[in-house]
Amino acid sequence: MEQLRYLIDTNSVIDYLGNKLPLIGMEFMNSIIDTAVNVSVITKIEVLGFNATKEHYELLTDFMSDATIFDLTDNVVEACIDIRKKNRTKLPDAIIAATALFHNLVLITRNTSDFKDIEGLQVINPHLLER
Repeated sequence: MEQLRYLIDTNSVIDYLGNKLPLIGMEFMNSIIDTAVNVSVITKIEVLGFNATKEHYELLTDFMSDATIFDLTDNVVEACIDIRKKNRTKLPDAIIAATALFHNLVLITRNTSDFKDIEGLQVINPHLLER
């Protein structure tokens, strides 16, 4: 059986690094972080675009330097266009969703409502996991 791979949305990166997830969410994220950190270029821009203290910014940059950053490719752009035609999805969210779909990744996000109507996209909210 193939192991699921994940794409981590901006809010889940921030919640994880800020230790703002419930225990089961932190455990889930730890297991993912220990194997492979995947984020969209949009998440990198959003995370590193925060005005943060020097210490906190170093934590953010260290996290991003360990991550695989999925850039905008022609295939992701085409998937994004398709999503935008079918849904009223904001552009950054459409890029993140298209990235997850194209690379066959499950999206980890607190903002599940932003992605609820996107066909084929699997979404996990680390705040709502149960044992």
